[in-house]
Amino acid sequence: MSDATTWPEQRSRPTRRDAGSATIWVLAAGLLLVLFALATAQVGSAVTARRQAQVAADLGALAGAARAIEGAAVACSRARDFIRANGGELGACRLDGLDLVVSAAVGTRFGTATAAARAGPLIAPAAR
Repeated sequence: MSDATTWPEQRSRPTRRDAGSATIWVLAAGLLLVLFALATAQVGSAVTARRQAQVAADLGALAGAARAIEGAAVACSRARDFIRANGGELGACRLDGLDLVVSAAVGTRFGTATAAARAGPLIAPAAR
């Protein structure tokens, strides 16, 4: 009977060295989640800027090509106006025959997204 009374006293108590370790793991997982969300947002921002630059270049090229018959200065001025109206800046502009070739740039926090476009009259294939 004396063993029965001392048994609870003889039991070893668990050590508390790992107390709070779950908190560290939760904080680390939360930090990784936040970093992943920020990286995803930056990639999304870059994709959006690239598409915005492409839209600006496309519309600028179309608008400028409509004035290509008046010369490069008029066509490029018209393209620049449309590109700026769409949030971009005109990079390069040149006439290739009646085709207008432009490039547009859209600035982001971490760089510049660029795109190019070409527009001109549709030339029907010769009748056979």
